[in-house]
Amino acid sequence: MSHTSAHPGSSLDAPRRGRELAEATDGRIADVLVVGLGATGAGAALDAAARGLEVVAVDAHDLAFGTSRWSSKLIHGGLRYLASAQFDVAHESAVERGVLMTRTAPHLVAAQPFVLPLTPLVSRSQASLAWAGFRAGDMLRMAARTPRQVLPAPRRLSATEARHLAPSVRSAGLRGGLLSWDGKVTDDARLVTALARTAAARGARVLTRVRVLELTGTGARIRDELTGEEGEIRARAVINAAGVWAGDLVEGIRIRPSRGTHLVLRSERLGALPAGLHIPIPGETNRFVLVLPQGDGRVYVGLTDEPVEGGIPDVPEVPETDIGFLLDVLGSALDTPVIREEVVGAFAGLRPLLDMSGHDTRSGAPARTSDISRRHAVLTSPDGITTIVGGKLTTYRRMAQDAVDAAITARGLPAAPSPTAVLPLVGAAAPERLRALSAPRRLVRRYGTEAEAVHALAAEDSALAEPVLPGHPVTRAELLWAVRHEGALDESDLLDRRTRIGVVPKDRAEVLSVARNLLAEATATRR
Repeated sequence: MSHTSAHPGSSLDAPRRGRELAEATDGRIADVLVVGLGATGAGAALDAAARGLEVVAVDAHDLAFGTSRWSSKLIHGGLRYLASAQFDVAHESAVERGVLMTRTAPHLVAAQPFVLPLTPLVSRSQASLAWAGFRAGDMLRMAARTPRQVLPAPRRLSATEARHLAPSVRSAGLRGGLLSWDGKVTDDARLVTALARTAAARGARVLTRVRVLELTGTGARIRDELTGEEGEIRARAVINAAGVWAGDLVEGIRIRPSRGTHLVLRSERLGALPAGLHIPIPGETNRFVLVLPQGDGRVYVGLTDEPVEGGIPDVPEVPETDIGFLLDVLGSALDTPVIREEVVGAFAGLRPLLDMSGHDTRSGAPARTSDISRRHAVLTSPDGITTIVGGKLTTYRRMAQDAVDAAITARGLPAAPSPTAVLPLVGAAAPERLRALSAPRRLVRRYGTEAEAVHALAAEDSALAEPVLPGHPVTRAELLWAVRHEGALDESDLLDRRTRIGVVPKDRAEVLSVARNLLAEATATRR
């Protein structure tokens, strides 16, 4: 691959979308239709295409429009599932974290250190329990065969060391801290984009802004949301990976969404943060509020786990009660509590938990969403639609593999076993190759081996080297790359998903005209 080009066959743009949508609706029969282009849907499209099947994958909105862009950006090793005795889920999480960090996406997923500060509010028994948990998490790492150099061992910290890694933590009565490590993805929506483009390079037709109006076991009636035209996509097997909206497409699927809210703060509010923070939630034995430095001038604080009733919105609202709860827990560990006015943004994602019973059989009361299993489920409807629900970002690959396995078995499709556990995503390379790239480290963490091509765009045109916003690292070259190669069709794709600028409404408003002008120029150039 030349340093000025994208990975061969992986580029998604408006002309390719138009061409492939026309092909998908011309009466031919695809092997697999995937509905939903979050992590699991894009993963299923890649899994099926990598087995040599002809794939069409659609989403009513954009890549990573739903839950997949609202996560904590953590690739969990499964520690929290040990506490609820979900040993299989814990092991699966640790294995999948290792796959991402060592084979499929080492450019996007790296080790993230966390400090649990031992403030007076953390009792000695709580600290002992947490330490035992971190040691158990390291055993999970070992069982998953993830090398120690990829994920270091947990250790105890002195009060001085804890303050060095977390300068804003309350110093009065600080007994020290506990240092642990987990996986963190640079950007969850970028992971989905890499999945979709890797699938496209394998021949999958990846079509955003295509809404499914009716789904059957042999295809879908669809509408192009850009033109309003309707058509039909025919397929031998159908996979419903629509996440929290899965129940809207297939009868009998009951989703019990749980809302996870994050706050967005400016980095300077908490000072230099070489590590994230685990802050225990008062009265809970195994739940923490996380402080997550993002490396782009922002810090995320999350997250809640609240049941959601009623209809599923396109973009979940963040209630003030969630903001107040997170600020209270955060304040319990800081020298100076964060006030409401310092929260510059907030976002919420809905976890698509499968409602198996809806009730706690012991009390007759609804089960807490934090207690519902994070196992995924593959369900087959009477007319043969395969639905995949539950799970979490970390295990998207295994979920996708299980869904494709079920679909090809149900429909008797000839296909090879899944190769995705060893299939590098677009941009992936061995650590030594990534270190040898001449592009800035920030670009390498976002684009991997394509970082040099993005950097070359900026080198060719000084205007493209300019940051789109003072104090934020994203350049105009990155927006242009997203239009040319990452399937961005409008300014919301650029600001809310290909970059994270949009999580701060003030920043989004400031950059909107830049994104709009760049899209217009890119479209005009194509003509």
